[in-house]
Amino acid sequence: MSLLTTFPIAIFSAAMIFAGVRDLTTMTIPNWLTSTLALSFFVAAPLAHMPLAEIAQHTAVSAVTLLVGMAFFAKGWIGGGDAKLMAAVALWLGWAQALPYFVVASVLGGGLTLLILGYRNLPLPAFMLRQAWAMRLHDRAEGVPYGLALAAAGLLIFPDTEIFRLTVAIS
Repeated sequence: MSLLTTFPIAIFSAAMIFAGVRDLTTMTIPNWLTSTLALSFFVAAPLAHMPLAEIAQHTAVSAVTLLVGMAFFAKGWIGGGDAKLMAAVALWLGWAQALPYFVVASVLGGGLTLLILGYRNLPLPAFMLRQAWAMRLHDRAEGVPYGLALAAAGLLIFPDTEIFRLTVAIS
């Protein structure tokens, strides 16, 4: 396996792990991360020999996802970073895996929300009181780091995508 053929798998996986950890610890998903993830698709897709028509379809699902995400953000249902991350992930997944991704992300997000609500009802041990991220997660006025669920769902669905299949086929 060459570096060029493993690039799509490596970049997507690394971005998901970084996004999940970053959202958990800071409640933010940096714009540079979602931009890099999106732009990397347009490098990775040709490397995987994805047809131009399919790249266009992936772009369309990303645009639709971004519009829906922006509407959710406007309603206060998700953060802006979450909306952008969903669109960048959808770019990699395409139409075929978009619905499974959103279902898995919803289930994981619901479970994460329940875990955090339970965590917020527990007293924190002394060593956690010095951890800013743990205190932020414990704060009932804060939201839920939904990017963690979005990232985990991306990692779970990615092996079922066309770009993953194409990458493995040329390796």
